[in-house]
Amino acid sequence: MLIDWFTVAAQAVNFLILVWLLKRFLYKPILDAIDAREKRIASELADADAKRVEASKEREEFQQKNRAFDQQRQSMLTKAANDANSERQRLLADAKNAAETMRANRDDALHREHVALSKEVTCRTQTEVFAIARKALTDLANLSLEEQITDVFIRRLQELDDDEKADFAGPSDAQDNSMIVRSAFDLPTAQRAKLQDAINRAFSMEVALTFETVPDVISGIELTSSGRKISWSIVEYLSSMEKRIGELLQDQSQPVSKSDPQPQKKTG
Repeated sequence: MLIDWFTVAAQAVNFLILVWLLKRFLYKPILDAIDAREKRIASELADADAKRVEASKEREEFQQKNRAFDQQRQSMLTKAANDANSERQRLLADAKNAAETMRANRDDALHREHVALSKEVTCRTQTEVFAIARKALTDLANLSLEEQITDVFIRRLQELDDDEKADFAGPSDAQDNSMIVRSAFDLPTAQRAKLQDAINRAFSMEVALTFETVPDVISGIELTSSGRKISWSIVEYLSSMEKRIGELLQDQSQPVSKSDPQPQKKTG
């Protein structure tokens, strides 16, 4: 059998060309693709490892934060409980203070009511007593109450001892010999003259008197000089009555203690 070397050579050339073409256009892209895929897989594996490490780190951090949060929550709960207890104590103290204030205000209101009632009773008592005294003295002595008061005041001046007179009149070398007579009523001319004469005799000098009408001087007469005063009024005799009325009202305003014995009812 004869060999066709031309055909063999052509086939060899064709084979070489085919090999070159396969290597150039088939094997090389496939190998590059395989290399790229391997590199990508290696990169993804490395990235996965990094992410796993990061995830593990984040999980550790989360656990630490969770433990810290639990500690902080417990601390906050403890603080909230302490604050709530403190607030409760404060509210209890405020309520106690408010109750004490209300009780003090109530006691103060009762005291003011008692004082007002006492003053009203005293004022009415004085008014009635003054009216009765005026009528009784007028009927018995056939003189007005003002005249009786003037006579009593003159007797009081006459009863002053020398020391009391000297203390009231002041130093003997004083230039001011003026005095003021105050009364709740207008003194008639005759009573003014009687008072002028009695005062001149009591202090052994000519006194310049000034007469004033002052409603506050209830049924009485005042003699003043340089801040010193000699007075007489029915109010002085009513002081004990006013005190007794005040004590009576005070006793009535006191609450009855449960331990006090209750009055027993009489059975007939």
